[in-house]
Amino acid sequence: MTKNRLKDLNDHLFAQMERLSEEGISSEQIEAEVKRTDAIVAVSDQIIANANFHLKAATLIAQHGDRFKKSLPMIEGPSE
Repeated sequence: MTKNRLKDLNDHLFAQMERLSEEGISSEQIEAEVKRTDAIVAVSDQIIANANFHLKAATLIAQHGDRFKKSLPMIEGPSE
């Protein structure tokens, strides 16, 4: 099963926070984890922005019906 849901992202973020707060790690390990954290945050920001975009498009369709759906080809129904 793939881990591509916002819940999974949340789990990754908390796991990284736990790694950053570990006692007894060296300065080098802390530095490596901070770099890793920066990368995770950058990717997470893009994932969240994309999810917000999809939510806004879905809200537009829900509020105004399908008349805008042709202009939003990236919004698809669930795959079967």
